Amino acid sequence: MTKLDASSPLQTLPTLESRNRVIASTRLERLYDRIEAFVSHLSVRDNFWHSICSLIWLPLAFFSGIRMKQFDPNTFSAVLPFRRFNRNWYRAMAGGALLANSEIAGGMYVFGICGGNYTVVCKHLEYKFLRPCLGPAVYRMTPRENIRAMMDTGGEFNITLDLEVQQQGFRPNQRDHRVGQAVATFHVTPKSQIKSKQLRKTR
Repeated sequence: MTKLDASSPLQTLPTLESRNRVIASTRLERLYDRIEAFVSHLSVRDNFWHSICSLIWLPLAFFSGIRMKQFDPNTFSAVLPFRRFNRNWYRAMAGGALLANSEIAGGMYVFGICGGNYTVVCKHLEYKFLRPCLGPAVYRMTPRENIRAMMDTGGEFNITLDLEVQQQGFRPNQRDHRVGQAVATFHVTPKSQIKSKQLRKTR
């Protein structure tokens, strides 16, 4: 009975198959990463694409109709419209809608600054109800830390936002009335760091 040497095609076949599987898996992962990066950058481009992405991955934000507004490079706010989906049975803004959209408004703010190369996860959320909201709600975000300076470190970090929630005035010259206050803490992680951790686990 003859022995197969290392150059035998029967011995090299499994090696070639496994190598092809690794190459195909690597190409698929790269394609997925490109699609994810493209969608992430698209979601922060403008409110239209944010709505499309919200319909797929965050339906609460889509049906609530919350929108981000930028007044200047350092001032952002989110507006929650006074629509049927957000109202309760006595025709005021539902407390659950105000609370849930506090996280969405804060996350949109942080993600809009950090961009699609980061993941943003809410770690802590507090909300204080001050008065009923009978019109559109405006969320004004103020970060306690310098987000861009923390991004320059290249690692993951926590960012805390103070959110002032106001009822939008019904007339152009009518001032907004404060209806609530919220404090939200988000954990921000570079996607490259997540991938490196996953590679270390698979080895």
